[in-house]
Amino acid sequence: MEGGAYGAGKAGGAFDPHTLVRQPHTILRVVSWVFSIVVFGSIVNEGYLNNNSGGEKFCIYNRNPNACSYGVAVGVLAFLTCLLYLALDVYFPQISSVKDRKKAVLSDIGVSAFWAFLWFVGFCFLANQWQVSKPKDNPMNEGTDAARAAITFSFFSIFTWDYMDPSQDSSMPYAPYVEPSTGPDPTGMGGTYQQPANAFDAEPQGYQSQGY
Repeated sequence: MEGGAYGAGKAGGAFDPHTLVRQPHTILRVVSWVFSIVVFGSIVNEGYLNNNSGGEKFCIYNRNPNACSYGVAVGVLAFLTCLLYLALDVYFPQISSVKDRKKAVLSDIGVSAFWAFLWFVGFCFLANQWQVSKPKDNPMNEGTDAARAAITFSFFSIFTWDYMDPSQDSSMPYAPYVEPSTGPDPTGMGGTYQQPANAFDAEPQGYQSQGY
C-alpha cells in the first residue's frame, strides 16, 4: 500500500510501464477498450443492410435505426473514455495533491458505474430488437454474425466496466491508504490505548494512618 492518502506518498515518482500493464485495473480497461471496438465496428461494417427496393440501407436490428445508432454511439464514446482514463492512469503518479487524487478516484468509480449501466441498456435494447427482427427483412442472413457479436460484447462490457472499481484493487497506484495498526486496539478507535493512572491505587507518600 502506498505511504499516503490515495497513494500520495509516491507522488512524483518515475513512471513504470511494466507495473502499469500488470495491474488488473489496467487490464480491464484495455479489455473494455477492445470490446467497444468490436461493438461499434460490427454495427458500422455489417449492421446496415441494402434495401431490396433499392432505397436507403436499414438497420439489421428490426429495421430500427435507433438500435444501430445507440450501439455505435455507446461503443465510440466508451472507446474514447477508455483512452482518457488510460492516460489518467499514466499521469496519476505525478499528482501530488490528495484532493486531486481523490477526485480522480471518485470520477473513475462514477464513470465505471455509469458505463456499466449504459452497456446494460444497450445489451437489452439490441437483444430485444434482434429477437423481434423479421426473417423476410434479411433472407440471405447477411451480417448476422456481426449483429450477434455486438450483442455478446455489449453483455461482456457490463462486467468489465462494473469490476473497473479502483477502490477494490489494492495494487492500483491510487488505492486509498489505510493507516497500518501498530498493535492491538482494544477500543476499536484506531489508536493506541493506554490505561489511565488510577489515583486510588496507592496511598499518597508521607501519609501514615494513626490509631486511636
